[in-house]
This record gives sequence, structure tokens and C-alpha cells, in this order.
Amino acid sequence: LLYLAFLVWYYCTISIRESILKANGSRIKGWWRMHHILSTVCSGVLLVWPESETWSEFKQQFLWYNIYNCFIQYLQFKYQRGALYRLKALGERDNMDITIEGFHSWMWRGLTFLLPFLFIGYTFQLVNALVLYNLSYHPKATWHVIVSSVLFFIFFVGNTTTTIMVVPDKIREKMRFQCRVMTQRLYNVVNEKVIKIG
Repeated sequence: LLYLAFLVWYYCTISIRESILKANGSRIKGWWRMHHILSTVCSGVLLVWPESETWSEFKQQFLWYNIYNCFIQYLQFKYQRGALYRLKALGERDNMDITIEGFHSWMWRGLTFLLPFLFIGYTFQLVNALVLYNLSYHPKATWHVIVSSVLFFIFFVGNTTTTIMVVPDKIREKMRFQCRVMTQRLYNVVNEKVIKIG
């Protein structure tokens, strides 16, 4: 019960933070803001779900999902912290930055490590949705079961779709960066030859 109350508070604060960041010009995808608002709703539904047979059947799976979700959040934190550290070392960010806009080619390696773990988490959301959907046919099922099922399915579809759409953008940014580097190198070579001739 205390953990579910914590989740409501956590997702409320993240939603408020992201709204402030968006108002200050952040380019955060709309889905991630919506995801955290829906997560607040889902946590609230789970918080008021009374002790019942259906809750008892789902509780263990929900615990494992949350353990995996914490692991994913830790991996994302390490990725973000590593990217910020490198940008600070390169002098492209200062100590007060807490997030990154844009993408550098060297970030691709960390992202490709992270992606399989993310998709496993999204699959876990689909499994939660299906298990809850099946539990909704239980004779003593309350409205909490089907609402949670729908929300987990929305999380699965939204997270998967948004991540699949973001990856090609990251690849394009990487290609643009490589093109700029190649163009700069070519310009430097041509410029050196012109200087030698002149």
C-alpha cells in the first residue's frame, strides 16, 4: 500500500517536472508526458484496488514487473549520467544540466545496449495487460482489473511505438553528424591545397 502511494506521488512529481521543462522549451515527446500522467492514474487505481482474489493473483507479477522497471530506470540513469559526464568533459554542458537535448554519435553505443532491456520491459507491460484482461473474467473481479489492463496495454503500445519512432531519428542525427564531419574534413583538405598553391 505504501509503495503504491509512493508511485502516485512519484509520477505526479515527474508529470509536474516535465510540464515545467516543456514550458521552458524542452523537446520531450508528448507521449512521455502522457505516459507519466497515465502512470499516475494507474498507480491510483492500483492503490484503491481492494484486497481480493484478483489482486492476490496479480500482486506477485506486479512485484516482478516493478523490480524489472527499477532495473530499467537504473540503466537509463547510468546512460544519461554517462552522456552528461562526457558532454561536461567536452565542455558542451555545464554542471547544472540535468538532461540532454540532441544526440551525439558516441551515444549510439549506450542506446543500443539499453534498447533490448526497454523492449523486454514493454513486453512485460503487454503480459500484464493480458493477465489482467483474463482476470477481468473472474467472478469477483472489480473495475480496477479491466481499467489496469487497458492502461498497461496503452503503455505497451505507446512506449513501443514512440521508441520505434525515435530510433530512426537518432540514426538520422548520427548520419547528419558524420556527414558534417566528412564535409569539414573535405573542406580542410581542399583549403590546405588552395593555401599551398596560393
